[in-house]
Amino acid sequence: FGLGVPVILRNSEETESSTRVLKKRMRQVKNPFGLEIPRPAAASLTKGVTLTPDCLEDCVLTCYWGCSVQKLHEALQKHVYCFRIKTPQALEDALYNEYLYRQQYLQSIKKNDKEEKYCQLPEDAQVVDFGPVPRSRYPLVALLTLADEEDREIYDIIAMVAVIHIPDESYRLSCRILYQYLLLAQGQYHDLKQLFMSANSPAPSSSNTFPGKSSTDRTLLDKGGLAGDEPELQEENSKDCVVCQNGPVNWVLLPCRHTCLCDGCVRYFQQCPMCRQFVQESFPLCSKKEQDEDEST
Repeated sequence: FGLGVPVILRNSEETESSTRVLKKRMRQVKNPFGLEIPRPAAASLTKGVTLTPDCLEDCVLTCYWGCSVQKLHEALQKHVYCFRIKTPQALEDALYNEYLYRQQYLQSIKKNDKEEKYCQLPEDAQVVDFGPVPRSRYPLVALLTLADEEDREIYDIIAMVAVIHIPDESYRLSCRILYQYLLLAQGQYHDLKQLFMSANSPAPSSSNTFPGKSSTDRTLLDKGGLAGDEPELQEENSKDCVVCQNGPVNWVLLPCRHTCLCDGCVRYFQQCPMCRQFVQESFPLCSKKEQDEDEST
């Protein structure tokens, strides 16, 4: 620095903590689509997989085996810049039919009807695996679209694309939903992410967790470039704020996605109290008005 030049040394954490955490402005939308894998341990490329749609309106389920990774992401970009993907035919046109087999259920799925749908490659397809990772094809892509045109005018979200891993001979990672993309009528799409709640709730569904295989599966995911950035933390389940243990949790911290602070405590933290990651933005699950309405009812 040179002699006689005054230097002020400041702790990097002190600099970060002095910055103001931005409150992200959110817009609440209703997602009409839901998809689960009820028995992931039984799924395989040869035996197929059982899917359970759970939708708020009548929907159409279409499955694409061996869908091209590149063409799928190009199709998502076309939804943004070219045309809206609101029907199975629109997605197939955007994919240029770059998939091995298409399976569509002729009868639409009735709203709130959690009927299981069985999806399997035909025997004459003669597909035993999709090659080593990184792969050029996703094992299975499930598309949920609204069956009624009138519903497409009501909802902001008009379709959901779910990328599903199916174990095969060369890659035995357990069956799971890798990505869920929500397609909006305005031409955007969003990757649906899980929030890490500190609330009283049952254990995560079997479609997301696989006891006894977490470390092995995590290694396989890392090698395949499929591992997300979800921290593997074992939080205690509590419906109250993790700091004051009094107010209900209401604030989601970004980018870690921990939901662990109440309205009173969130203003005092620039780092997440669960993982110590610096908070860049935050948003509430419920507005003050909605909380007051819940308390009054």
